[in-house]
Amino acid sequence: MDALSGSHPIDPQSLAALPRTSGVYIFRGDGTLPLYIGKSVDIRARVLSHLRAADEARMVAQTRRVDFIETAGELGALLLESQMVKAHSPLFNIRLRRLRHLHALRLEASGTGLRPVVVNSKETDIGRVEGLYGLFGSRHAAQEKLRELARTHSLCLALLGLEKATARGCFGVQIKACRGGCVGLEDRASHDERLFLALKAMQVHAWPHAGAIELVETRGDWVQKHRVQDWRYLGTWCSRVSGLSWGEAETAFDLDTYRILVGPVMARLAGVEARAPVDS
Repeated sequence: MDALSGSHPIDPQSLAALPRTSGVYIFRGDGTLPLYIGKSVDIRARVLSHLRAADEARMVAQTRRVDFIETAGELGALLLESQMVKAHSPLFNIRLRRLRHLHALRLEASGTGLRPVVVNSKETDIGRVEGLYGLFGSRHAAQEKLRELARTHSLCLALLGLEKATARGCFGVQIKACRGGCVGLEDRASHDERLFLALKAMQVHAWPHAGAIELVETRGDWVQKHRVQDWRYLGTWCSRVSGLSWGEAETAFDLDTYRILVGPVMARLAGVEARAPVDS
């Protein structure tokens, strides 16, 4: 017995209508709020995979129908899913919930070297300023990431501000986990270079444009233009409705929106630079 004709309570007509295109799908139950919202480049295949998943049986048992909204491409599906999850907080969506306060790491001069400090979105304009690394839901999570980097790159917890050093150095020196920057066994510049390289992989890009840009997706003659600025999603223009199709302008920096946009925006920037004319 396949998923379409299975022993679930879902309206078969709603399943039969599912397209093999990109977009967002919504599992709906008896109430007004959705049970689950997801996205896929193949809505039909993804929904049917939910119906076959043993660990999702509880959600499927509560579902009465599955609705969908098509998009011209994957980026639009990602943006729409993120917005809808935050707007409706579906029961079975765990990820994509909005984090009200974000934290990041910033390097500051301290004595003869650099020290990472934890900053938050209340005091720092994340996404608009340079020199930030990592995005975390709490101060504790940022500090735990530093401890992980210390273990991976033999960094000194005392020089990172996570531990007080004694005359014998930090605890890491004693167990040979630290190269001794806290007691002069390692040059401070060498320690800070490893710290910088470890953090660089977690760089939070400042918005690289002077204003808003549009990321365009097409499918056949269908065009959608996603307007974004400062890593905020401002809305989508759609040729099928000759105007703003969906989207409510974001006013605050959002972690999920940043993760969705950073790849396409930076790739577009690199592409523009690669095509720039060269002076003869």
